[in-house]
Amino acid sequence: MFENLSTRLQTIFAKLRSRGRLSERDVDDALREVRLALLEADVNFKVVKNFVLAVRERAVGSEVFESLTPGQQVVKIVYEELTKLMGLTPSKLVFAPKPPTSFMLVGLQGSGKTSATAKLAYYLKSLGKRPFMITTDIYRPAAVAQLKTLGEELKTPVFFMDLRTPPLEIAKHGIKEAILNGYDVVILDTAGRLHIDETMMEELRKLREEIHPHQILLVVDAMTGQDAVNLALAFKEKIDFDGVILTKLDGDARGGAALSIKTVTNKPIKLVSVGERLNCLELFHPDRMASRILGMGDILTLIEKAEAAVDARKAQVLEEKLRKGQFTLEDFLNQMQQLKKMGPLNQILGMLPGISGLPAPKNLQISDDELTRLQAIIQSMTPEERRNPNIIDGSRRLRVARGSGNTTQEVNRLLRRFHQIKKLMKQFDSFQGIRLGRKIFLS
Repeated sequence: MFENLSTRLQTIFAKLRSRGRLSERDVDDALREVRLALLEADVNFKVVKNFVLAVRERAVGSEVFESLTPGQQVVKIVYEELTKLMGLTPSKLVFAPKPPTSFMLVGLQGSGKTSATAKLAYYLKSLGKRPFMITTDIYRPAAVAQLKTLGEELKTPVFFMDLRTPPLEIAKHGIKEAILNGYDVVILDTAGRLHIDETMMEELRKLREEIHPHQILLVVDAMTGQDAVNLALAFKEKIDFDGVILTKLDGDARGGAALSIKTVTNKPIKLVSVGERLNCLELFHPDRMASRILGMGDILTLIEKAEAAVDARKAQVLEEKLRKGQFTLEDFLNQMQQLKKMGPLNQILGMLPGISGLPAPKNLQISDDELTRLQAIIQSMTPEERRNPNIIDGSRRLRVARGSGNTTQEVNRLLRRFHQIKKLMKQFDSFQGIRLGRKIFLS
């Protein structure tokens, strides 16, 4: 996420931190590089210009130059201005005083709108809501099939009608169905186009005027950079909207859309999609994103993910085992399953201070199929072998490989992973230590 921009900025500010004192020229040289880094990241030109001016105005002064750590003071100013650029505080979804609350999702084809509908339903269920999804996309039959499949996975109803039915009629019938069955949130997935046209906008205007959604959310692809910003401006002019869902943020190495949309449109980024799974839609935190861009990690999000995924009792037992050096292959499998719930390992590592921007070791990336294979290998071992992998010699490896339907090379790879994850787990051996990280960034 924002890998290119993050690497550039961290390099620039590492030079500043290395200087005992700073001059006005030092600040100007650094900001010139920051300006180029932001432009290369496809950030809007006016946004970059105003951002650099705001940082310079604060950075060229006695507060910085007379500080014991002037380089760190400049970084702090950049962090605060980046946070301001993206909205300062999270912009949460607004719910109607009387249910059901209706959210209408709009956007172009390919932006991930239908997937975002299902992810939003998952997110709302995590808040204790009962969502009901309606698809009005009569132009793309695959959209209905896709949402039906996702709805079955979520155990959440999806309302649809014959593709010859006008979208407005589908929406009205769907909302009546949601009210009759006591659902408290309605998510309306609308049709997209390959480009903005008047027919599309007229259809959305009719839905807005007749349905009166409580919030209209524009879904945009983060990887399209300035195109995403231009799209947001066009939608604001034609039908207006209340906030943005930014998709594919995990694949965006630049960050142009995330850093530009709020300032250019004056509309907040409400939610971001950071992966393909249904649980990968998150509330957007401007301060945490600024922290990650500057290589300071994102401890608060890491804590939230850990608390949601980790069984507290098991974590306590594991902490005790790690302290005594008793981490076993069974513990390894359990931790792989829990880490998998938290998301891709490279994202987890990116939340740790000092590790942001560094890729996770490739041989620690675990897919669902690999997790099944690891489980088969470990379960083919004897209890003694699981407790003490050092006794697994050549003949034992061959027996385990045959018993699990794998090769000895795959058994060897598992054992290597075990020793690597054992080292990695030392960074997670006490969540108290992680909690202390809340205050370390800018104190």
